[in-house]
Amino acid sequence: MFTHKMSERVWQLPAVDWNRRLFDALIPLPDGTSYNAYLIQGSEKTALLDSNEPAKMAEFMAVLDTLPAPDYIVSHHAEQDHSGGLPAVLARFPQARLVVTPKAKQMLLDLLPLPEEKFLTVEDGATVSLGDRTLEFVHVPWVHWPETMATYLQEERILFSCDFFGAHLASSSLYHTDEGLAYEAAKRYYAELMMPFAKLIRRNLERLQPYDIQVIAPSHGPAYQRPAFIMDAYREWTAGQPKNLAVLPYVSMHDSTRLMAEHLADALVARGVRTQLFDLSVTDLGKLAIALVDAATVILGACTVLSGPHPAAVYAAVLANALRPPALKHFSIIGSYLWGGKTVETLSGLLANLKVETLAPVYIKGLPKPVDYAALDRLADDILQRHRAAGLL
Repeated sequence: MFTHKMSERVWQLPAVDWNRRLFDALIPLPDGTSYNAYLIQGSEKTALLDSNEPAKMAEFMAVLDTLPAPDYIVSHHAEQDHSGGLPAVLARFPQARLVVTPKAKQMLLDLLPLPEEKFLTVEDGATVSLGDRTLEFVHVPWVHWPETMATYLQEERILFSCDFFGAHLASSSLYHTDEGLAYEAAKRYYAELMMPFAKLIRRNLERLQPYDIQVIAPSHGPAYQRPAFIMDAYREWTAGQPKNLAVLPYVSMHDSTRLMAEHLADALVARGVRTQLFDLSVTDLGKLAIALVDAATVILGACTVLSGPHPAAVYAAVLANALRPPALKHFSIIGSYLWGGKTVETLSGLLANLKVETLAPVYIKGLPKPVDYAALDRLADDILQRHRAAGLL
């Protein structure tokens, strides 16, 4: 493990996980990730911002031992990839106080073996002096847990944002050097973790408006020397403004549903509706989540297994229901069965969180026939009309 010196008094301590490919047993990590802690030395006191992923603690502690000992340990977020090493850090530095939001205190006590007398809870806007450096704590709840806060280093105008503005991206660089790569990694991160809380995140963006922020230093991925780049991206993603995009995730066992999905995709493209097709048996679910940020319409293609939908279609429906894409306006289902089942009813019941208009499904028996392709064409016409009415094309 290495360190980056951000300034004369500030160090980044990134534990880069080059080979990790799954997070929370759920989220694909095609580019690995990093777990960033930071150390700030004032003229009188020193603060460590966050600890580290438990699997990285041996190397983290070896690096920390070469730096000034912390008097404060700020825990921005109780999730274990940031807080899991707190017991080890407090054992090594028993003089330190653990600085948290009031909500984080109880969560950390529930998750980790920590001595309650070490906690120092801080309200929104509270400050801690390190001498010639001042930490200001900014509560940013629901990015993406309810207890989260950020730290603003007043004298150097650095915002340590924890998961806010993060990106799962393994890199040896202190700062993002490729804004195209940074945009996709950050959008994936937003789509997978932050999108369900879009309205609350907009409030947190407003909360940051008064601050003169020169650098954003998140807990995953490199830092941003151009804060407007990532803040403007978040304003766009959270605005809930749909684009002329139809997303069509599907799963097919014996080609019937695949043929329907491909026909509908071609029909939409021919009508000027931009379309993305995802085969759920092989797709990167992070890519699907990214598409959901902008999609005005989703059509879920599902074959029937015995009496219900294919499990991959169920997974996609549960994912969409959990992510609650704010831009999404229309939803439909297409697919095929043979002898019966309740695929349409089951999938519809899994989407209660989506505040969308449901378009008539096209669910057929067996291989699609000319009459079925005609029904898909009518669905494409319906989607086109709705996108036009919304001014999307």
